[in-house]
Amino acid sequence: MQKYALRAGMLNGNELYINRELSQLEFFDRVLQQAADPAVPLLERLRALCTFSSNLDEFYEIRVAALKEQCLLQSPVAGPDGLTPQEVYARLNERVRDLVDQQYRLFNDVLIPAMAGQQICFLRRPSWNPVQAVWIREFFFAELMPVLTPIGLDPAHPFPRILNKSLNFAVELEGKDAFGRNSGYAIVQAPRALPRVIALPSDVSGCQHGFVFLSSILHAHVGELFSGMTVRGCYQFRVTRNSELFVDEEEVKNLREALQGELPHRHLGDAVRLEVADNCTPAMTAFLQEQFGLSTSEVFSVNGPVNLVRLLQVPDEVDRPELKYKPFRPGVPKALQEHADIFHAIREHDILLHHPFQSFAPVVDFVRQAAQDPDVVAIRQTVYRAGHDSVLLSALIEAARNGKEVTVVVELLARFDEEANIGWAAQLEAVGAHVIYGVVGFKAHAKMVLVLRREGGKLRRYAHLGTGNYHSQTTRTYTDFGLLTCNESLTQDVAQVFSQLTGLGQTNSLIHIWQSPFTMKKALLAAIRCEAEHARTGGKGWIIAKMNALLEPDLIQALYDASRDGVRIDLIVRGACALRPGVAGLSTNIEVKSVMGRFLEHSRIFYFHDGGAEKVLLSSGEWMERSLSRRIEICFPILDTELKQRVIAEGLTPYLSDRCDAWQMMPDGTYERRSPLDGEAAQNMLLAALT
Repeated sequence: MQKYALRAGMLNGNELYINRELSQLEFFDRVLQQAADPAVPLLERLRALCTFSSNLDEFYEIRVAALKEQCLLQSPVAGPDGLTPQEVYARLNERVRDLVDQQYRLFNDVLIPAMAGQQICFLRRPSWNPVQAVWIREFFFAELMPVLTPIGLDPAHPFPRILNKSLNFAVELEGKDAFGRNSGYAIVQAPRALPRVIALPSDVSGCQHGFVFLSSILHAHVGELFSGMTVRGCYQFRVTRNSELFVDEEEVKNLREALQGELPHRHLGDAVRLEVADNCTPAMTAFLQEQFGLSTSEVFSVNGPVNLVRLLQVPDEVDRPELKYKPFRPGVPKALQEHADIFHAIREHDILLHHPFQSFAPVVDFVRQAAQDPDVVAIRQTVYRAGHDSVLLSALIEAARNGKEVTVVVELLARFDEEANIGWAAQLEAVGAHVIYGVVGFKAHAKMVLVLRREGGKLRRYAHLGTGNYHSQTTRTYTDFGLLTCNESLTQDVAQVFSQLTGLGQTNSLIHIWQSPFTMKKALLAAIRCEAEHARTGGKGWIIAKMNALLEPDLIQALYDASRDGVRIDLIVRGACALRPGVAGLSTNIEVKSVMGRFLEHSRIFYFHDGGAEKVLLSSGEWMERSLSRRIEICFPILDTELKQRVIAEGLTPYLSDRCDAWQMMPDGTYERRSPLDGEAAQNMLLAALT
């Protein structure tokens, strides 16, 4: 760390913070390094490569699109890092260009040869033998040509509206058509319904798993679409558009109807990035660039398919378990194995679930049993991301049909899940459930279920609180914690939060829960300052925090102050981090790690030594301005001593000692991968402990 040591006196106020967008690109780089890691199973490396593309797509659709709007408005306002939007925009496009070049070199020079060595072949046009060429030609005429609509460009056929992230081909033509037209250019749009890689029979491909790119098939036969004309060139391209939805929440009378009207336009927002194949001529590139109104810095020439994210289908289609992560079966807490009645088990003891190492099924069972239990009178739940096929929401529909009082707070503005959430809202309303769309101006991001059950003549509350979404699929790949409890004071807090979301009135004091936008930031600042006070008075100050992003300036400043007071601060931040660790005189006592392994690290855990009392909290939100000021989040304590030690042992300690998947953040915002010590096995500490 010495080579990165910076004197605090040499940093001005702005330089104390790292830019969010540039830090996010460093996270994408770590994802890309997973694809480059030979220790990762081969098909999982391909997944990581596709995930990098997916991350970059969303980054341009949302973050870069917003930044570009600021640039177009000539906004001179700099962020906490001191960089203007124009400076950030220039830097990030340069950094992205470098990352994309790395990605395609890795794909072409490393992964494709490695997969070929495992009988997983991508057949390129120059290598097709006669048998393969015939099969591909027949596929083109049978499956592809009938659904293609070539568009010749002339005054009657202007440049078409190209959908966001769709695969398209710009075709350069020579000659006249049947009507005597000779425009020279045409556009062919690949149907979204077709896969981007086509599997060939093994006896045709000559290998166990043979694939051909859809783009290669179209390139080979595009002339069939323009009878009697000569194709001079065919170039694949893809445009990324601004995908943020624009809904004035204060003006609309019905948010659901407004969103339904806005969703169809998402695919046609302003262009923010153009990707073209590297064989595209300068003239054609300039033509496309002009059509989309993009600058040269926003055009990316790539050596391969422009839509690598669609290769995610390959690992799913290839049945080669030895080239994927070893499967494991999630466990179920002993208490739930011994009691079929989940309410009885919760009354016996709070139940902590650690996903994906422990199954999400108990959460589903909790809601299902509540839906069917004649003693349950009401169920309330928040929904942020649940997916199109949710067993949990199906259980809530069943509960409403069974006469339960069902209230669901559905966040319609959950980005890219709006359509699914609108669908669930309609289904829930159809069976008589109360559907609330949160609070205008504040996204409801808290993860809560509350069940009211009549027992012994009075009502008892049961609750599930979590750090992750109620999405059965992501619980298999995201690390998250969930708590099932009937603790009277904690469930009373949950009931009050639901009352705030569904009704009107002033905030009430909560006993245990810290809630955004009201108390969470203040409570976090107080807890950090408390650790600083312990350190100043000769005691031990220690903070460990695990989260997805750390960007909130006031919290970062409080951590800097605590570090100077002698508090040890260990931060495990998966994604963007604006704090500079290890700066002499400023953050000497702060270390930041990012863990990039088999699972997506999603849990938010906050530990404060608290004079030996060890305060441990789980949260739905990050240390970000939006989470603390513009979202409804909850941060709840683990009150049971045994469960508290489990969270520390499973959710924090392994990450601090990991030398397999951990990356150390440097003061300049870059990351260095930690390596095993001499004689130490290269293994993920958490997986080794829990599986």
